Amino acid sequence: MVDQKCVDTLRMLSVDMIAKANSGHPGLPLGAAPAVYALYRDHLKFHPKNPDWENRDRFILSAGHGSALLYSTLHLFGYDLSMEDLKEFRQTHSRTPGHPEYGHTPGVEATTGPLGQGLAMGVGMALAEAHLAATFNTEDYKIVDHHTYVLVGDGCLMEGISHEAASFAGSHQLHRLIVLYDSNKITIEGDTDLTFHDDTRKRFESYGWDTQLVEDGTDIDGISEAIARAKQSDKPSFIEIRTVIGYKAGSVEGLAASHGAPLKEDDYAALKSNLGWTEEPFTVPEDVKAHIATIVKEKEAMYAEDMAKMDGYRAAHSSKYDAYHHSMTMNTEDCDLSTYFGEKKEDATRSSGGRALQEVAQKYPYLLGGSADLGPSNNSEIKGSPFMSAGQFEGRNIHFGVREFAMAAITNGMALHGGVKPYCATFFVFSDYMKPAMRLSALMDLPVIYIFTHDSIGVGEDGPTHEPIEQLAMLRSMPNMSVIRPADFDETLVAWEVALKNKKPTALVLTRQKLPTLGIDAKKLHKGAYIAAKEEREAKAILIATGSEVSLAMEAKEQLKAKGIDVRVVSMPSWDLFEEQSESYKQEVLPKEIGLRISVEALGTMGWEKYTLGGPSIGMHTFGLSGKGSDLFKEFKITAEEIVRQVEEQL
Repeated sequence: MVDQKCVDTLRMLSVDMIAKANSGHPGLPLGAAPAVYALYRDHLKFHPKNPDWENRDRFILSAGHGSALLYSTLHLFGYDLSMEDLKEFRQTHSRTPGHPEYGHTPGVEATTGPLGQGLAMGVGMALAEAHLAATFNTEDYKIVDHHTYVLVGDGCLMEGISHEAASFAGSHQLHRLIVLYDSNKITIEGDTDLTFHDDTRKRFESYGWDTQLVEDGTDIDGISEAIARAKQSDKPSFIEIRTVIGYKAGSVEGLAASHGAPLKEDDYAALKSNLGWTEEPFTVPEDVKAHIATIVKEKEAMYAEDMAKMDGYRAAHSSKYDAYHHSMTMNTEDCDLSTYFGEKKEDATRSSGGRALQEVAQKYPYLLGGSADLGPSNNSEIKGSPFMSAGQFEGRNIHFGVREFAMAAITNGMALHGGVKPYCATFFVFSDYMKPAMRLSALMDLPVIYIFTHDSIGVGEDGPTHEPIEQLAMLRSMPNMSVIRPADFDETLVAWEVALKNKKPTALVLTRQKLPTLGIDAKKLHKGAYIAAKEEREAKAILIATGSEVSLAMEAKEQLKAKGIDVRVVSMPSWDLFEEQSESYKQEVLPKEIGLRISVEALGTMGWEKYTLGGPSIGMHTFGLSGKGSDLFKEFKITAEEIVRQVEEQL
């Protein structure tokens, strides 16, 4: 039977890749190959030569350690992934890395490996699809009409993010989301009964999902029929497929030993014998090639039909088509909020950010997002637009609930889907819950906007549990993440401009407390740092500050001037943007000949030595306290007077 031979081809290509690399995870590919084949054969809408087709179905391998199966499948079904690429599995700079990487391998929809995040990104993709369908589909043309499929394993479902994301998907009835559960009941340490006694189907039922069980994970047609039923549901679907890890692989079949190590010679020989496989390594039999070619031709016909449908839509609904095209291309280079400069004399930057959000939301209809149940505090709601809910997806506001980790991963999925530019919001201290998903944002180059308010000890009475200290240093340490902490209303407007234009993720770090509008040259924020107040004659020191502390540095400058000490004030809202500038610009802002530099920031001081050159860093060296924000700045000596004292002492 050619279908079985196709499945065995996937299995053998996978174990051959792992054997050649002497590294990898053969257990999942051997067990889950029938499920993946059934999906690609009968259901997945794709075109291997046009992998970015907007109306394609999405498939995410959440259990990313099984990457060899994904690469084998992509190769077999005609994607631009050669046999030589398969032979370079897990090698430096190869197109087949150890875990799937978005933007690196054609057909890979998301970077996965950190378990559970693939499921949450799938939720985001399904949410984006639902919103775009509600916005652009018409009675006569359903131009947004596809499903999102996710393959998860036991490990994905143990991770807490799976609970957050599945609960969200159920409450929103994302019925075009279908999850295939590779239920082999094995983890690295042994049988899942050691720690995992969940009745997973009941769990998903409680979230509002439809569930099914396929008892035999080798039953290709049975799996396909379950997927077909799931596609008819008005709820998200969860299909448990009972599989055997390391299927037919000799002594390691069904054991944890098959999870993460190449098969030993005896087990490899047993696998070939048990499957009746007589081909040489890295071989695709001719009858398999012919059969797959027939399937791919059917997929290409779907693509042609979809292109014809889009032509009809363009002719019948030209204005909607133009809006759809605008969403898919998302050009934000013309964003300019400088006409609003100076309108506010005193404002918390969270409020300034809310004002900026309203302005850009009017211009860019594909901007949408929400908060982890803190919208009124984060000022993150788009006024005049409804919130999305089950069956109502036209709105641009999202209630994420108290689910920070899933929120960040869901916005990643929305960005990956395309057609929307997502943002999400919470208190800055809770970025701790979001860091793993933010890291994937940075790895995948996703232009997600993160709004973090209540950014320092200025939080005040909520106390040390809610006062961020080390979080800014954490975000600054992350490669490919723009982090911006603006000083006033004007800088916040420019920070939003930067975030919208950015091709990578951006974190906006904003205050709870009100700040004066400083009248500084905020347009230069895009350079990361600039001279906020120049010395009159010869600067004896440079005061470098961010956010709410720039106003303190400006006060200190005036006090020092009265004492006959001339200083320069530099606003440095973004280290990473500053590091992108030329050496000549950096020298212009921070001249080497001015040796005394003092940083001022009401958070942890780690990392500031790069810019202070050993000078003092005024900031937090402990956790905070509960009390009025203004009192805490005095308690921890983050004041203009302390800046003056430090300058005088150093001089």
